This record gives sequence, structure tokens and C-alpha cells, in this order.
Amino acid sequence: MVLGVYDLVVMNPVRFAVVGCGNIGSRHLAILTAQPGAILAGFCDSDPARREKYAALYEGTPVYASIEEMLDLCDATVINVCTPHYLHADHTVKAIAAGRHVLVEKPMALRSQDASQMIQAAAKAGVLLMVVKQNRHNIPVVLTREAFDAGRFGRILMAQCNVVWNRYAGYYTQSPWLGRKEFEGGALYTQVSHFLDLLIWLCGDVVDAGGKIETKNHAIDIEDCGTAWLRFASGTMGSLFWTTCAYNRNFEGSITLVGEHGIVKIGGQYLNRIEHWDVEGVPLREGTQWVDRPNSYGHYQGSSSNHDKVIQDVIRRVNREDVRIVSGEDGIRTVQAIELIYAKCAERRELR
Repeated sequence: MVLGVYDLVVMNPVRFAVVGCGNIGSRHLAILTAQPGAILAGFCDSDPARREKYAALYEGTPVYASIEEMLDLCDATVINVCTPHYLHADHTVKAIAAGRHVLVEKPMALRSQDASQMIQAAAKAGVLLMVVKQNRHNIPVVLTREAFDAGRFGRILMAQCNVVWNRYAGYYTQSPWLGRKEFEGGALYTQVSHFLDLLIWLCGDVVDAGGKIETKNHAIDIEDCGTAWLRFASGTMGSLFWTTCAYNRNFEGSITLVGEHGIVKIGGQYLNRIEHWDVEGVPLREGTQWVDRPNSYGHYQGSSSNHDKVIQDVIRRVNREDVRIVSGEDGIRTVQAIELIYAKCAERRELR
């Protein structure tokens, strides 16, 4: 008898444990408890108040005070690393050393050197290292990628990306690590990394860049405004415009692609609508339902909430299905691009 995907998931449930119960970690907890084929086997957080809050919400789920304690006592197969950026590499390597598969939130690390060590550790241990890039599942992105893979665009000549988002002052002041360069890295790591991942996915690695960053409207030591030009391995020319200073609310998160045989703009606030579609021989399907919704964190909103599809892919991959997941090798490409952009912006400041 040939098993379908659903049958395989039901027969081979996967046990997950979550490291870090902040904004994104709480999202993972909620999805894991609702996802067929997933079992929430435990979670940990260094904050006693958070542990108490989620222990009450997910009654009966083992709760731990540290990742070391959880790895020692919890039998999870996959560890979801949802801690602040600067801890991703350390927590991932510890989980790998314990023989667990890892699903790490973006960015996979703040330095490509650390990302490379994570990849090497996973290869040596024979475990999976996977990175959360949920925007690859956005309906407009899927439609665009299908047309691209079918060769309908021809070469992508130019690409433009705009991330015009709002982060109110309390977003930074309520956090001990957001807005601090050594802990967060910068807005490219936090707000823009998903967009860069998609550009690299379509246009190849960023091989050259130049730009300028400034901090104009927040009391932080990372940038809140930036602009850059990019050149991709495919020859595509690109521009990147990003800010967390949008008045009142998020305004736009968009990517425009100019191909030999078509132009597409994926827009809306979170890459959740096709705003323009003109591709030779590929009409936009009528009646398409744009159902992607952003993650809500109370006072602000994040990117679209397709984490359930990421978890579903992880379950299938752990069950040895031939399904494409975003690997560590994919994730490091974004980190390398961000490092290059920041380095070029720093060079410009030094020249001035």
C-alpha cells in the first residue's frame, strides 16, 4: 500500500522542543500544538515568568529552565531555536552535539563564520540543520517562483526591494537585546533577511554592493534607515530600501522583478499580494485567494504567518520524504549578503 503524506505524518509523529518563548517562540508553541504530526515535547526559557505563563497555557508539557537541562531530559527529535539572534549559533551547536535535528529562526547566525560552524557540526553529526524562511510559502511568492522555474521570465534584469515598516519606540526599549548591534546585528538581520533570502533564491548570491545606513528616529545603536545597490551572481542589478521609521504602521514590503519577458511586483505590507503581473504567456489566475496573514505581536506586526507550512515540511523531511527544506547552506547565503552590505556601507563612511 502506498502511503499519502497525511498517512505518513500520522504514522510517524515528530517530537519538537522549543528554545526561547518570546514573540516568535510563542508562535512556534502554538503551531506545534495544532499541527498534525507534531508533538510538543517540551520548551525552555531563562525567564521564570515566561516559563510560568506557558506552563499554564500548555499544561502537562515539560518545562525547563535552560537548553542544557532540556537537552539532557527531553526526548525531542527536533529542537526549534527561537532565542535572540546572538544566541542562535550557540544553541544550535549545543542541540546538534546532543544528536538532535535543528530548526533555527532567522537569521541563522550573526556571522557567516558561526553559520559555517553550524553547518559543519550538523554534517559531522549526521543531523538536519534547517532555517525558518516562511515567506517562501507566501502565495504570491509561490506563483512567481513557479513562473521563474518554468523559464517564463527569462533572465531577471533588475530587482527592487522596499521594506518600509514601523517599529515604535517601545519595541526597542522593552527588549534587552533589540536595537543593540552586538545582540541584534541590525535591521537587515531582523526586518530584511526574509526579503534578501527571496532575492538570492531568485537572482543568485549577492556578489557586490554599496550603500548607506543611518539612525534617524530611534535611540538605538543599529540603523533604522538604509539604502543599497546590489549585484547578484546572475548579473541582476538590484536596489534595496529599508526603514523601521514608517509613520504609525507598516507601509510596504515589496519585491519588483524586471525580467526579459515579464514584470512582477509582489507587494502589500508583507509580500502578501500581487500588485502587478505581466508575464508573457502566463496570465494571473483569476480568483486567487490571498490568505497570507502577518504575525501579530500586539503593538506591531511581523511578516506573514506561514510557519505552519515550515513545520509541515520539517515533519515530512524528518520522515525521509524528498521535500525541499531551507538548509543551513541556504541560510548562510543571506548572512553573507548582509555582512557584505554592511561592510560596503562602513567603507563608504570611512571614505567620507
